[in-house]
Amino acid sequence: MLRSVLPAFGLTDEDQKIEAFGSGLINHTWKVTANGHEYILQRINQIVFNNPEAIAYNINLVSDYLKVNYPEYRFVAPVATDNGSALYYSKEEGFFRMFPFVQGSSSIDVVKTSEQAFEAAKQFGRFTKLLCGFDCHQLKITIPSFHDLSLRYQQFLAALEQGSRVRIAESNELIGRLMRYSDIAEEYKHIIADPSFKLRVTHHDTKISNVLFDENGKGLCVIDLDTLMPGYFISDVGDMMRTYLSPVSEEEKDFSKIEVRVDFYKAIVSGYFSEMKDELTEAEKQAFFYAGKFMIFMQAIRFLTDHLNDDRYYGAKYPGHNFVRAGNQLVLLEKLIEKEEELASIITAEYL
Repeated sequence: MLRSVLPAFGLTDEDQKIEAFGSGLINHTWKVTANGHEYILQRINQIVFNNPEAIAYNINLVSDYLKVNYPEYRFVAPVATDNGSALYYSKEEGFFRMFPFVQGSSSIDVVKTSEQAFEAAKQFGRFTKLLCGFDCHQLKITIPSFHDLSLRYQQFLAALEQGSRVRIAESNELIGRLMRYSDIAEEYKHIIADPSFKLRVTHHDTKISNVLFDENGKGLCVIDLDTLMPGYFISDVGDMMRTYLSPVSEEEKDFSKIEVRVDFYKAIVSGYFSEMKDELTEAEKQAFFYAGKFMIFMQAIRFLTDHLNDDRYYGAKYPGHNFVRAGNQLVLLEKLIEKEEELASIITAEYL
């Protein structure tokens, strides 16, 4: 079936090679070798992204802006179909898009060194900086209210009222511990009402696998712009903290393995500020540490909300999966807050 898609992108060579690629969980991805070149083909998950045209629209807008204003930036623009579109639609299979494969590049699934954290933070910071002159209000919303903590907290409170009574009773201790950090949701309200916090072009999914590295381990560019939308810097920085600081992921059941690595935090600060220090306002710099609390707390309540609602959103690979993930993120939040004085002082000493 995939071979019937390729001609839409001008790939007619009979000697084609198609193989599954990457570890992404949302879109299906393949590496295609055809016509003497290599490409990345993706089928967009329409359950998560119900308006693929909005994604293509945003990518094209940003691509055109960077091409004119920063032609030296390596932006992986989509391959156009034979009718000039960035998307191909198949009634049987859905929406597809294709990108050129960047020769000599690689991505990693888990950040293992502080140097990798630095390079990734630098690339996400650079991407935002280059687009500071772009009117982010031109972008379409691909996932409504994606990082709206006020909404996520209200959904959490609703689940406490309307969710599974059995699961609520079983989760009572975890619920109580999470409720102690409700001030994080209150602070978010103040941030979005404060004009010192600028709405910018924001990636919203800054895990390490969304950065391409060269053969020497240096960052090349960011990829996977499905969640490219107007947003606040706390989304990108917070997601880096959530996914880089601990040596284990949100899937880890042994919470004793969760820790906050100070050298990785410093790497995120150094990498991001190497590009964004002159773009961030004083208020934003002071809220840099908050970004980690914001994202980790939001993910914890989203996991627990889903658990209380019988796993309707994320699903579950085993009984209690989202309960475990919520507990994991809560421990990470607690570990982060334990080091707040030490970590927050890094910004104060260097950039305030």
